[in-house]
Amino acid sequence: MRRLAPGVRALGLLALLLASGAGSAPVLAAPDDVALLKSYIGTWRGRGTLTGANVETVVCRLTLAEGNRDMVNYNGRCTLAGTQLSIAGTVAYVEANKRYEAAMSSNAKFGGRAIGQKRGGNVIFTMHERDKDEAGKDLDISAQMKFSQDAIHVVFDVVYVDNGDSLRAEVPFSR
Repeated sequence: MRRLAPGVRALGLLALLLASGAGSAPVLAAPDDVALLKSYIGTWRGRGTLTGANVETVVCRLTLAEGNRDMVNYNGRCTLAGTQLSIAGTVAYVEANKRYEAAMSSNAKFGGRAIGQKRGGNVIFTMHERDKDEAGKDLDISAQMKFSQDAIHVVFDVVYVDNGDSLRAEVPFSR
């Protein structure tokens, strides 16, 4: 299996936290949906693994704070193999679309949008994209972030399209 380049690992970490961020302002968002998002306001810490050619530890911190117009803003930072990545964004319930939305930007010039669905008392954000690594090779990227009662759990997968090599990160967060 090929060792994934630091930039691909950086992309992976950024997507790990992806499910925490939204670009559209909600219009008259549903009060229960807004309250659910606001229940996650606070500081979260995560420690997990990144598995590819090697297994590495991922250490993250995520802070969610009240934003404008019923949005929740977030800032996150992860450390992996001596690399520090930071992200920022917003999470919201967008009444016009009848769904949760998250958007983010990062210090690694990566940004994205995830759609969230409510399942029971949980909100699960998912993202699926195609991108290229530094060498121009196609990557298939998917991420899921689950907001549950007392935890946030992130799973992120990258697959090289041409040969099937992969990278998987899992980071559970708690307060």
